[in-house]
Amino acid sequence: MLSYLFFVVIFLLLILFVLVGVAFLTLLERSVLGYVHIRSGPNKVGFVGVLQPFSDAIKLFSSEQSFPLVSNYLVYYFSPVFGLFLSLLVWLLIPYLSGFISFELGLLFFLACTSLGVYTVMVAGWSSNSSYSLLGALRALAQTISYEVSLAFILFSFVILICSYNLIYFYLFQFYVWLIFFSFPLSFVWFISCLAETNRTPFDFAEGESELVSGFNVEYGAGGFALIFLAEYASILFMSLLFCVIFLGCDLYSPFFYIKLSFVSFLFIWVRGTLPRFRYDKLMYLAWSSFLPLSLNYLLFFVGVSVFVFSLL
Repeated sequence: MLSYLFFVVIFLLLILFVLVGVAFLTLLERSVLGYVHIRSGPNKVGFVGVLQPFSDAIKLFSSEQSFPLVSNYLVYYFSPVFGLFLSLLVWLLIPYLSGFISFELGLLFFLACTSLGVYTVMVAGWSSNSSYSLLGALRALAQTISYEVSLAFILFSFVILICSYNLIYFYLFQFYVWLIFFSFPLSFVWFISCLAETNRTPFDFAEGESELVSGFNVEYGAGGFALIFLAEYASILFMSLLFCVIFLGCDLYSPFFYIKLSFVSFLFIWVRGTLPRFRYDKLMYLAWSSFLPLSLNYLLFFVGVSVFVFSLL
């Protein structure tokens, strides 16, 4: 009983620190975009704007809640909550060596949670009972499913190489050399697929302002809007962590790991400040004609390497 209580307390603390991390990621993004645009970022609330995210959160959650009169009321309110729940649930996968949960099938759990994330976008767009939000949801749905395929193949490549779904084995496997050194193209594809998976620039078609009036979340304001973007930024942080675990070594007890994590998170922001939005007709071409063949080839290559190594043993 005491161990269960200990686990619940640790998980609640983890969620709290993830949400604080999300708050400061938004501050970092606004500051970096300020420098990219050669203007001042947030610098008024608190010391050099450090309290700006908390000010925004108070403003959003204390704003008046409104909902479309003909919307599917319960589902409309439930989908942002479920999206945030899923993006926080995957943080259970953090590969601590002791004192926390250890998933033997952790990568399958990750794929299941990201696949369920599709439904939150789809249901949020449909339940708003608005043509704009429905179109935005359909676009986001097609994009997410397309890039999830190559994401899954990349994961299975490393599962075959390491012979385990447990993320702790990635730490043991990369004790001497990082996987990025002999799978650099795969890391590049993984990062771009993560951008598409989290609806970030240049793949932010889910919230195309010019043609869809903000996409699937057009009818959400105040708390619902805040929950959707909390889920998005929590997913960005987790995808950055997963990139570090899979490609850059996985020593969670080293300060160097958190420098790598901060750098990968910064890359998400850097891409947003640098690249324009992708052309929509090129989106599926990139997913199915470039990324899928590359990830399949690497999968077959790692199968061959594993068979060759096992034949020598």
